[in-house]
Amino acid sequence: MTAERIEPHVTCLGCGCACDDVDLTIRQGRIVDTGRACGLGAAWFGDGSTTAGALIDGRAASLDAALASAAELLRQARHPLVYLAPGLSCEAQRLACALADLCRGALDNVSSSTVFHSVLASQEIGRATATLGEVRNRADTVVLWDVDAARYPRLAERYAIDPIGLDIPDGRRGRRVISVTARAAAWPDADQHVPLTRADEVPTLEVVAALLNGVTSPTGAGQVWAVASALADVLLQGRYVAVLADAEPLAAGAGPLEAPGRAAALWRLSHALNHRTRGAVIALRAGGNRTGAESVMTSQAGYPMAVDFAGGAPRYRPFNGAAAAHLDAAGVDAVLVAGDARALDTELLARIGAVPSGVVGPAASDGPLAKSRVAIDTARAGVHEAGTALRLDDVPLPLRSVLNGPPGASDLLAQLTALIK
Repeated sequence: MTAERIEPHVTCLGCGCACDDVDLTIRQGRIVDTGRACGLGAAWFGDGSTTAGALIDGRAASLDAALASAAELLRQARHPLVYLAPGLSCEAQRLACALADLCRGALDNVSSSTVFHSVLASQEIGRATATLGEVRNRADTVVLWDVDAARYPRLAERYAIDPIGLDIPDGRRGRRVISVTARAAAWPDADQHVPLTRADEVPTLEVVAALLNGVTSPTGAGQVWAVASALADVLLQGRYVAVLADAEPLAAGAGPLEAPGRAAALWRLSHALNHRTRGAVIALRAGGNRTGAESVMTSQAGYPMAVDFAGGAPRYRPFNGAAAAHLDAAGVDAVLVAGDARALDTELLARIGAVPSGVVGPAASDGPLAKSRVAIDTARAGVHEAGTALRLDDVPLPLRSVLNGPPGASDLLAQLTALIK
């Protein structure tokens, strides 16, 4: 415990980029340095400490009693909701999905509140996307569409702008970087800045896509036409164009970045890029293995969000994009949050608090649902618990256990499932 050691190449879940090159220095059972990590990564790892306990109705309880209380909560409910909060490994997410199936309840995750329109648009339209490695190695033209650098501090360094790639041997000098802004601040060090109003964002995307598709007189006028025409000319000069767009809120409580129509316009642009050149649109995501939750739900239940097992088989019930609406429309009478409840928005937390609820996740006994029916602390994925997480581009990365901690979420969810059976 007294010797200092370095754990190299640890995966960070501070944002969706999931950098897997962080070197953690550990001394006396605490993280004292996070080499290569950005500010978000340093905050996510912290010193590695976490709470390790269990509460029933806000009072300390044994782990066995808390698990029994959680099992009773789900058994008594006519239609429970299992909600995947951020901070779980894919292995734990799979067990949570099976738990919802066993209880014939509803199953949802944070995507239904943040990227609802993007998910539906990709299902209806399809999308041309790529991995961040493809961007690093091939993109000579990079468009940062309303991306705040503070939300993805190492995006430029590792993937999009600075690194040398297979087809970009000159690194930054071999790329043209365009920053389009409607809400976020302009990207520093961009070669070209394109400011837009929020009202002009979707029309501009639509006109650019039309021009790339060869439409000579697309609908548009005035400033929208001028900006879109100039932008289309630049994109056509690229051999491989990567458009990176932020798909989630700028800040808690700020509401979703994507207005209806924005996601669809971005996916249409992804197809148009490949009409006369090559390219892709990549949706940037926040941290906590959110992309993993969508992929696990799709593999287990067939749909990436808003699933209902009440009829004995998974049914897709995407309401208006908010999980809070799912609670109302589906008649949910109990909720089990699996994951870090501190990452949930206040509206959803208020709705969860209005019905009998429990939480199994990191720092559950010290979070916003600590006074719910039951709160059980778990290990933090990638710090105390090993497993797998998906980067925002669906690339799987290993999570390692570098410190001792509470029981893992996978173990506790498996025990909970056994109790209900």
